[in-house]
Amino acid sequence: MTSSGKALLVLHGKQAMNEDVRAAVKAARERGWRLDVRLTWEGGDAQRLVREALQAGYRHLIAGGGDGTLRDVADAMAEAQSEASLVLLPLGTANDFARAAGIPLEPAAALALLDEPATPIDLGEVDGQVFLNMATGGFGSQVTANTSEDLKKMLGAAAYLFTGLSRFTELRAASIELHGPDFRWQGELLALGIGNGRQAGGGHLLCPTACVNDGLLDISILPAPQEVVGTLRDLLSDGLGLERIFVRARLPWVEIKSAEGLYLNLDGEPLEGDNLRFRALPGALRVHLPKGSALLSRPG
Repeated sequence: MTSSGKALLVLHGKQAMNEDVRAAVKAARERGWRLDVRLTWEGGDAQRLVREALQAGYRHLIAGGGDGTLRDVADAMAEAQSEASLVLLPLGTANDFARAAGIPLEPAAALALLDEPATPIDLGEVDGQVFLNMATGGFGSQVTANTSEDLKKMLGAAAYLFTGLSRFTELRAASIELHGPDFRWQGELLALGIGNGRQAGGGHLLCPTACVNDGLLDISILPAPQEVVGTLRDLLSDGLGLERIFVRARLPWVEIKSAEGLYLNLDGEPLEGDNLRFRALPGALRVHLPKGSALLSRPG
């Protein structure tokens, strides 16, 4: 069903000459949308453009760019506590949130979601910073960058385990403590995911059952080498059952403490701290998702 209305596309500057995006904007206008475009140039532009758009009365915003742009726009809209809705136009390399949500990577198909109803979704928040997809930490962000594509194709998630095992001499495990409602874990970890979405690092499925409308964050912990190596023989004889090693939880909030400090990746942005509190922000943003999106606990 075709709708019409007023929408603003906040587009990352490097995508200004993207012909597929230009064609998609033209197609949306031909369907009756008044679709205006603004480009980002430097840090802070996305947030400023969102504020200006809301003040000008735009009821639909579109975030066009990589995971960082999508997060910046979502953050600004959540901060404004706006009832405006958001369409995600994924134009990055990883597009992790979009892939898990089933959002088309082809610009015209993604913009067509303007014609679908918006759904309230959760956001994650840590120390005043909002995230749309996931926070990752431990060895995870480093291992992801050093895992070959061929190994990923052959072994899937297990590829990250073996890459990590091969690099233990150069990487130190992160020793942390996590606690939340009826949950506590302490030890050294290989990777940590705190997910509103399901995957990070260009397809690494850290939180495979996360949903964006359950009011909870999914916690996934891959324990460190000394705990993992002892089970390696069992993994090899059991079809690389990596899933059995993960520690999982689903919580409204979780606190992380680390005596040495912890480096995290927050939707592509670095975050450091030794005492961090994460929480879910239920229904904080209205987003146009495909019908039956896998990230919805109640599809549709």
